[in-house]
Amino acid sequence: MAGRSLGAIAGIGELKPVRRTQGATTLGLIAETVRLAVEDAGLDKDAIDGLLVGPQVGETPQHVPATVAEYLGIQPRMANVVDLGGASGAGMVWRAAAAIAAGMCDAVVCVLANTREDEVSRSPNRNPIREFDVPFGASGANISYALPMQRHMAEYGSTPAQFARIAAAARDNAQLNPLAIFHGHPASVDDILASPIIASPLHLYEIVMPVAGGEAVVVVSAERARGLKHLPVHLLGAGEKVTHRAISQAPSLTSGPLKPAMQQALARAGASADAMSLLSFYDCYTVMVAMTIEDAGLCPAGGFGRWIEDHSLGYDGDFPLNTHGGQLGFGQPDLAGGMTHVVEAVRQLRHEAGVRQIRNAQLALVTGNGATVSEATALVLGADA
Repeated sequence: MAGRSLGAIAGIGELKPVRRTQGATTLGLIAETVRLAVEDAGLDKDAIDGLLVGPQVGETPQHVPATVAEYLGIQPRMANVVDLGGASGAGMVWRAAAAIAAGMCDAVVCVLANTREDEVSRSPNRNPIREFDVPFGASGANISYALPMQRHMAEYGSTPAQFARIAAAARDNAQLNPLAIFHGHPASVDDILASPIIASPLHLYEIVMPVAGGEAVVVVSAERARGLKHLPVHLLGAGEKVTHRAISQAPSLTSGPLKPAMQQALARAGASADAMSLLSFYDCYTVMVAMTIEDAGLCPAGGFGRWIEDHSLGYDGDFPLNTHGGQLGFGQPDLAGGMTHVVEAVRQLRHEAGVRQIRNAQLALVTGNGATVSEATALVLGADA
């Protein structure tokens, strides 16, 4: 070996090329190729905790890694699309090695596959969400997120007013952020409950408003950051987990993949959720925040309602949560909505949040959520010492 190993390829899988496929699906070809590679590596399927896949999966236009993971029956701690055309295969290898070196996962499967059919002989879509969700009315995010909320209320006795407190707090925080779409438009718990039911029991004001916008961050090494313009904000821990794509395939309707993702991130940072200066929780719906509070260990399962009633979520409260207004108060600029939580955490940890500045902010727990409580990432960020 000429140089230091950055990682090792332990198994390979390959299908015989054919001019045309009949009755085949992209997911089926991916599954067979992965099976061969995992067997060649001498591993069990459950040992695979990382997934890299190409963007061209005919059965789904989005949430590609979650759809593939669901079909394979794995729950990776790192999952991503690599879209580099003919360079995708080679690009996957170093990304897999980097993820392993970062401690995100231990065994990554990298897979690319495609069908080639005549238009007249296209095979049916076997994506589970198309078979088990959409035909029964679970089409779109509103209905899919209403199901966990219904289950939480049925299982734990949580109330509409308790969920509404989350949206009201987001609106309160938005009043201190001139950039927020709902700046100048506060809403009380009664206002939230008076807004129209969109998908029972979800009210209109418990659902993010789609907006246009953009968010970005620049990441460098800790050493280089100290020579730049602002005080650096350090990544102290990260965790990730993908459990499913279709809500019908969710392992639980009252707890999600953020639980292990946050546990991993906090463990790597050597911190706990109740030690955070800021909780920057993804909040596409009020039920998402409720589940995250419980999954973070801030209260027992089913206990978010009492926890919300006992704590203050403003910048000057005992548990500041989404001080920029969250997506419920700031707005959701599509996928950039999740990045708003990162940007606010950086502002707070650089002590640049103005009138909403948390006193002596040192640590922030940031979460991201994709699909329907399906794809989860957690970060612990820290101010420069």
